[in-house]
Amino acid sequence: MELRHLRAFLAVADERNITRAAERLGLTQPAVSRTLASLEAHLGTRLVDRSTHHLDLTAEGVAFRDKAALAVSAFDDATGTGRPQRRPLRLGHAWSAFGRYTTPLLRTWQARYPQTPLELLRIDDRTAGLTRGEVDAALLRGPVEAPGLVTEALFSEERVAAVTADGPYAGRAALSLADLAAGPVVLNTVSGTTTPGLWPPDARPAATLTVANTDDWLTAIAAGRGSGVSAASTADMHPHAGVVFVPLTDAPPLPVLLARRDGPGHPALPRLAALAREIVSGEGGPWEGHG
Repeated sequence: MELRHLRAFLAVADERNITRAAERLGLTQPAVSRTLASLEAHLGTRLVDRSTHHLDLTAEGVAFRDKAALAVSAFDDATGTGRPQRRPLRLGHAWSAFGRYTTPLLRTWQARYPQTPLELLRIDDRTAGLTRGEVDAALLRGPVEAPGLVTEALFSEERVAAVTADGPYAGRAALSLADLAAGPVVLNTVSGTTTPGLWPPDARPAATLTVANTDDWLTAIAAGRGSGVSAASTADMHPHAGVVFVPLTDAPPLPVLLARRDGPGHPALPRLAALAREIVSGEGGPWEGHG
């Protein structure tokens, strides 16, 4: 096994496409495929699932990716003193990123660590691509039950009701869970945090409508098919002409978590966690509060 095997695998892991990985490496597609196959043969395990058009890492590939990235980074550090490390730090989120702190985080990171691009990726699943190895860290909301993740609570957001803009609740100053339970409730069951368990057992919604992402959730509410519940940041990050967000008086706050996989990861992860805490505390530079 040589360093070229690791670089080829990391390019495929990042791009999820053999052709794009080959272009990134300046190689032919067959050469990358052969190099990846050689690495898998050496390790005795499949790292990439080739059964679909969109390549995904296997569980073994997810675990190996972080180790390979550390090995390549260590080699580059040892042989290229002072050379900037350009491997992006990929930060996933399912819908509202870091809320009002999103812009301060991105701009302060760029100012302090220009040698390491921070890529913010929206991925519609409960761990924002983290368990599949698509990102290095993720901003998640609410408790996350996934093995092998390490999480840190950064702050909490109040919950709001999302109601049809021309419906009877749009002009209310506040709403309760009982108000919403009287009609259909729209649930994002793929990446959302709201379930019927948010309501007391004897007062759950009379009917629910399930969707798969935030865009469909907003569209269903705007169309008058039901109401919804989300974090307060959704109102800022996803304004919609057909949806009004109203404070909820009796829903518990929603924790915002920074999550990573257990074990070795991107070398910039400690800096990301430190900056996130700094931004939330109000000490993160002149852009704080302008997200």
